[in-house]
Amino acid sequence: MRRPDHLIESSRDGRGGLSVWPRHDPRSTVPHRNIFAVVFWMSGALLSFSAAAVAIRELSSTFSVFEIMSMRNVSGLAILLGSAFVMPELRPGLKPRRFTLHLVRNVLHFVSTDMWAYSLTLLPLATVFALEFTSPAWVALLAIPLLKERMNRGRFVAIVLGFAGVLVIQRPGIGTLQPASFIVLAVAFMFALVAILTKRLTRTVSTFSIIFFMNLIQLPLNLAGVGGAFWHRIELAHTLPLMGICLGGLLSHYCLTNAYRHGDASMVVPLDFLRIPLIAFAGWQLYQEQLDPYVFAGSACIVVGLVYSLRREARSE
Repeated sequence: MRRPDHLIESSRDGRGGLSVWPRHDPRSTVPHRNIFAVVFWMSGALLSFSAAAVAIRELSSTFSVFEIMSMRNVSGLAILLGSAFVMPELRPGLKPRRFTLHLVRNVLHFVSTDMWAYSLTLLPLATVFALEFTSPAWVALLAIPLLKERMNRGRFVAIVLGFAGVLVIQRPGIGTLQPASFIVLAVAFMFALVAILTKRLTRTVSTFSIIFFMNLIQLPLNLAGVGGAFWHRIELAHTLPLMGICLGGLLSHYCLTNAYRHGDASMVVPLDFLRIPLIAFAGWQLYQEQLDPYVFAGSACIVVGLVYSLRREARSE
């Protein structure tokens, strides 16, 4: 499942935490400009993100959002516990540390993820993905009061162009405004809050532990919204969509992390933007959704601001 805080998870700061805006680590021995590796891993991430979104749309005719997310949580726990069984070095991550922060983060993430999944059933897939790109702008704003970071020109440009892009996509007016789009904007804001909490959590807790407790805490929350033994409705025809929702989220973040490992954020983010035309093509082919030029224009505006900010951050190092 797509989580827009990937820009935070990809880059560690000097204290062992994670940086809100990806930066180079001058001490790293990993090559940062292997374009072929970046393209390879980003291809996997793009396909995984899109597969998860299409899977939710396919399953939504049979299962509720809570049921779909419950299946995702169960599969995630099974994969993570299996990994910990095979790799003993992961087992310390199964112990609860800073559980209160885990709980706050995951309640917020539960609400935003389920709203994101619900929005996929209401709006064209490309519109949902495009509006998600406003999350880094929210992060830049929230980092000022919550993380005591300073505003600079690059972040200011990212914020202004980000919200200008939203206006282009939304085209406010009686005939064009889509009220459901506000759900996605609220999701982007909540994902930004989750990102800030993730930064705090990762200073003392491993990534494996964060993902494990994410699934562990959110499973009962999703099951609370389930009515009856929904698994009896699973049929053979659901096999591919279930694989998409269960594997897509984990594989997308694994691939994205490796992409950042081999390339700068200024290389990865423009490739990440390709999710929008890719999912737009999928929506056109599978669900006869129109290819809206305003979505592409607004998305380009958002991404230009983000890439400009990233390049200024890189030069200031």
